[in-house]
Amino acid sequence: MKYKTLAITDAEQLIRDAKPMILDCRDLKDYRAGHLEDALHVHEDLKEALINRGDKQRSLLIYCYYGHASEHLAEFFSDFGFKDVYSLEGGYSSWKDKHQEA
Repeated sequence: MKYKTLAITDAEQLIRDAKPMILDCRDLKDYRAGHLEDALHVHEDLKEALINRGDKQRSLLIYCYYGHASEHLAEFFSDFGFKDVYSLEGGYSSWKDKHQEA
């Protein structure tokens, strides 16, 4: 496996320390309803631009609803040479649950 799955606390630290590009691969309506700060909505044009012109040394943190689809996208970017790719364990639903408690 070329990517890593990160628990929420590890993802929070990654965001603080490494300033990764954050990619949301949920539906556009759900992205618009709420997403992680600075997250970009993943669409085909963005994927193509990242593959062709993206900084493959910059960390990528990818999330979906529950952490399954983001694993496939993390593997996809790893296969295209991105070095530090992470999938958020539990996805946006777990992130939102944790941050609503705070």
